[in-house]
Amino acid sequence: MAFTNAEDPRERTIELTADSVTLEGTLGVPRLASGVVLFAHGSGSSRHSSRNRAVARALQQSGFATLLMDLLTEDEERIDLRTRHLRFDIPLLAGRLGEATEWLEREPAVSALPVGYFGASTGAGAALVAAAGRPSIAAVVSRGGRPDLAGPDLPLVQAPTLLIVGGADREVIGLNREALAELRCEKQLAIVPRATHLFEEPGTLEQVAQLAADWFTRWIVRQPATRTRQAEG
Repeated sequence: MAFTNAEDPRERTIELTADSVTLEGTLGVPRLASGVVLFAHGSGSSRHSSRNRAVARALQQSGFATLLMDLLTEDEERIDLRTRHLRFDIPLLAGRLGEATEWLEREPAVSALPVGYFGASTGAGAALVAAAGRPSIAAVVSRGGRPDLAGPDLPLVQAPTLLIVGGADREVIGLNREALAELRCEKQLAIVPRATHLFEEPGTLEQVAQLAADWFTRWIVRQPATRTRQAEG
């Protein structure tokens, strides 16, 4: 899957209100989109993350609309840089992800499309908590994520979930294996060889994008009538 650097002319900045604060996001809608993927960023990141923007472009090329959300305001981001506590406030992040999901359900350009979540780092925990409370979520993908932070909500997730971890990210592999064991939905753990936590090694982020596109295509586009559990792969 090749990445392009060109900005999609159909991308636009959106604003929504959650918890009495204004959050910003970037909505990209390709022609004939078959679903929409909502991104939940992780520790110290934002919708401007080069890695998540690269994955979003790849998903757009695969026919998915994308919404990259900032789940914290600029003021909250500044506070979190000092305290590092808001990035681990999973209920707060999950609640705001839910508000963003409701915005998508009202937005005419994408309201008819099934919704999937893509979570990175601590955003993966928030995505799974949000999905646990929303049976309508079609699929979840985690990149270098902390799904363990979803805790007791993990067995409640119904959306097929793919956990992607770098092969050199040993500690996070262990946390993902533990979370995988708690999930009761269709699930899979994909390990990208030689990749570290941020997937900075040549070709590794492209592998993440391809795995994510394949997973969302399988579960969002096909929308199977029944879901059966899948062992670790």
